[in-house]
Amino acid sequence: MLNRFQLTRLRTFRRNPPAPDRVRPQGVSTRAICVASGKGGTGKSILASNLAVQRARRGERVLLVDFDAGLANAHLLLGMAPEYDLGHVVEGRVTARAALADGPHGLKLLSGGVGRQTLVDPTRRELDRLFRALRSLEDDFDLMIIDHGAGLGYSTVAHLAATSTLLLVTNHEVTALSDGYALFKRAVTVNPAIRIGLVVNRAPDARLAQAAWERFRGASQRFLGREPEFVGWVPADPAVSQSVQQREPVTLSFPNSPSAKAIQGVTEWGPIDHARTTSAFYERARRALR
Repeated sequence: MLNRFQLTRLRTFRRNPPAPDRVRPQGVSTRAICVASGKGGTGKSILASNLAVQRARRGERVLLVDFDAGLANAHLLLGMAPEYDLGHVVEGRVTARAALADGPHGLKLLSGGVGRQTLVDPTRRELDRLFRALRSLEDDFDLMIIDHGAGLGYSTVAHLAATSTLLLVTNHEVTALSDGYALFKRAVTVNPAIRIGLVVNRAPDARLAQAAWERFRGASQRFLGREPEFVGWVPADPAVSQSVQQREPVTLSFPNSPSAKAIQGVTEWGPIDHARTTSAFYERARRALR
């Protein structure tokens, strides 16, 4: 069941859907957001893949980059079988553009690959080469969504230093909140201007979701003097597991399920429409490597 906040936002969106941002003034960077979590198992990639699909349905040119360090699964969640992935790009076997695969509703996916050592522990030089290749894609898209692996790897920190907007996914468990807080702390340390939205995923009910948010907010205010924005919560829902088995995003396979409706509310978070930086995203990420 959606809470009052999510219902209000969903009704507003249906009455006044925003126009797709298909034309950018010359010299203005594309929008780029990072989706990350402190620990595995929070459902971050499910959220990222559904976000990409729903924004593409609105007519936006969307690129989903699965940066999950050789343990990528976005292609599985989207029902795709890409021929190439980030590993091929790092190795110089194909260009970044040639590695793109077509996904639902016109979105493009750059898969992270599975079991690729070059992505598990890339050197600074390899990341710089990869970021340079990804920079060439930015002008082709309205929105780039970067789905990170759990934790605070070198590539994740470089992305956090470059982005203007982070969607932080956690759940109500103490370990997930603790690791999520560590990610939040690192993000605001390397990028004080970053805007961060928190999603409590797989919550059993509204009470536990609210309690998780209050715990996270309290620690953030006490030790860092700032807090993320509460985007909303997504209920634990068997429809998500069924959609994964069907290899189709839950917002497409079970659009009327509680989880799909809640995720739809997350995709309408306002900062996504303004997630631009003063210069090209991957130029900023390359500078963060130095």
